Formats: sequence, structure tokens, C-alpha cells
Amino acid sequence: MISKMSIASPVKKLVSSVILDLDGTLLNTDGVITDVMKSFLVKYGKLWDGRETLRIVGKTPLEASAAVVEAYELPCTAEEFVKEFTPMFSDHLNNIKPLPGANRLINHLHGHGIPIALASNSPRPFIEKKLSYHQGWKDSFSVVIGGDEVKAGKPSPDLFLEAAKRLNVQPSSCLVIEDSIPGVTAGKAAGMKVIAVPSLPKQSHLYTMADEVINSLFDLRPEQWSLPPFEDWIDGTLPIEPWNIGGPVIKGFGRGSKVLGIPTANLSTDSYSSLLSEYPSGVYFGWAGVSKRGIYKMVMSIGWNPYFNNPEKTIEPWLLHEFEDDFYGEELRLVVVGYIRPEANFPSLESLIAKIHEDGRIAESALDLPGYSKYKDDPYFK
Repeated sequence: MISKMSIASPVKKLVSSVILDLDGTLLNTDGVITDVMKSFLVKYGKLWDGRETLRIVGKTPLEASAAVVEAYELPCTAEEFVKEFTPMFSDHLNNIKPLPGANRLINHLHGHGIPIALASNSPRPFIEKKLSYHQGWKDSFSVVIGGDEVKAGKPSPDLFLEAAKRLNVQPSSCLVIEDSIPGVTAGKAAGMKVIAVPSLPKQSHLYTMADEVINSLFDLRPEQWSLPPFEDWIDGTLPIEPWNIGGPVIKGFGRGSKVLGIPTANLSTDSYSSLLSEYPSGVYFGWAGVSKRGIYKMVMSIGWNPYFNNPEKTIEPWLLHEFEDDFYGEELRLVVVGYIRPEANFPSLESLIAKIHEDGRIAESALDLPGYSKYKDDPYFK
């Protein structure tokens, strides 16, 4: 039986318009910035280690540059940094990918006639160029406004207040979706409701001023804000654009079978750190091919596993099949086709185990549906 996912949560606040941030909320800009920053700092004999990421996320270009110049003791001013860094970054704008769920959200809101504004600290010409690489985005926004069009960027409320003015709506009727602390601060200062989608891992506790904090755009429930609900959930699962990953099976943390009673077939993330950074943490499912053994249903977690507090982002697939022996070193290929839920912490090991088994049952059933079962024959397994 196919049905929409039922949500019991009450409506939080009536809103009629949505204001979206761009970088880190809709676009995976951070990954490209990291790559360009590494190349830039090499010229000064410095190594980008990401320690200033929290300080620069959501800031204006000049503020972010000043933070980097200070932290790395560069022999230049913030203005000189901007002048040199901007052309390098501009050359890579076409490589910035939408974050998972971004196209879905924009198409959903626009398709239901919800007025959408885009408000970013980036200069307007940069915004326009970024939008040009994503079909249909520019036409979906009723208003586009950049940080160079107001007196002060985020965390000042100016951008959001100007967006509401151009939408011809009251600030109190606007819902802001933001990834950064300056953005959340700006939205609240403007008198708007704010959903935070933190772009930095393990930082949700810093977003307490937001009206709601969600793990990713996959977890947004528009109906909680009196907006039209998504209608694509199927039996507790969300179909996603399929993606794949593979490699030899390695030994993991040693807790799958011993601690959880759930054997996982772990993959090394050394070669896939860039790929994994594109996908939000959470529980996914799909199909797994093991060398010549066959193709099996699987459910997997991506993230830091809050209960165990992993130091690095990992991928831990659980193949829903009883194997007679281990297969370390054998080639494992995964085709990921759906999403179940965000990562979560649990009060006890028992509750964690129970939830993992529930995830397994959901995946087991969903993969029999035609929309998911067809990927068992994906060319990636050939």
C-alpha cells in the first residue's frame, strides 16, 4: 500500500511567503570554497585546515576575508584578499551543486504559488551568476536580493526586511530558511519565523534562537507552517535521485556484530570524503552488490552516529541478508535510492538497536515497491 507520510505535528505558525538563503542552504558552496581556499593559501605557504569555517559561514565576503587574513596571519588586507580570491572563486561557480532537497523545495513552493525570495550576503552579480547554472531557479524567485543592495548584511535584518518589502508582505508572515548563525540572527531580528538547517556538523546546539532546527531539507515539513505539504513520501520513505558508491569491504569499529548484533559492511571513506560531504547525515536505503555473491537489500547510515559520537563522517551499510561468512576485501557496490530519517541520538543502546531494526523493516518493505525495486538492475552492478 502506498501512502503519504503522515505528520502529527501541529501547525507552528501561519506564514504565506518563504525567504531562502543561497550558499549553504540551497547550494553546496562550502565544498568549492574549501578547494579554492586550499589553492589560495598555498601561495602564502599556509595550509587550510578548516578551523575558521565556523567564523566565516554566513558572513559577508569582506568579513569572512578579514577572519581568514587574521587567523592565517596573511601579509595582505581583507580588501586585497577579496580582490585576489574572488576571481579564483568565480571560475568555479559552475561546479557548485545544489544541496540534496533544494530542487525539490524550490519546485514545490513555486508549483504551489508560494511567493519565494532569495536573500544572500553575496553581491547581486555573484548571485545571478550562480543561479544561471541551475535551470528554472531564477524564474522561481519573485525577489532576488544581494548583500550589496542593503546598508548592512546578515546578521543585520536589512536583507530580510527588504525582501519582505519587495514581496509586499509583512515580515511576520515570512518563513526564513537559513544554514548560518548570522542568517538565523538576521531572520529573528526581522521578526520572522526561522528554520535552521546547519551547514556545519555537530553544531545544532548553537541554533537555539531558531524556531525549528532540521538536519537537512529532506526533513522539512511545510505543513507545520501552514504551507502545502510535500506529496512524495511513500510508506515512510522519500525517493531521492539515486547515487552510488563502492569499494572493498573493510573492518569497521567492531561494534556492528559485537555491540549491536547488526553486522555492517563498512567502506573506507578516504576516497569518498568529497562525495559524502554532498549528502546530509541520516538513514538511507537501496541495493547492495557484493562481488559475485549477488544483489541484496540494504539500509545504511551516513554521519557521525550521535550515540557513539564518531570523530569522522562515515557510511555504515547493513545488508538485509544472512551471510554464512565475512567478506572483507570483496568489492561492495551500493545504489542509494531513498531516505528514511535524520540521524538521532538515543537514551539507551536498546532504543538505538530497536530503531535500527525498524529502519530495516521500512527499507525491506519499501524496496519491493516498483519505484525502488527497478534499481536492483542498475548498470552500476554490471
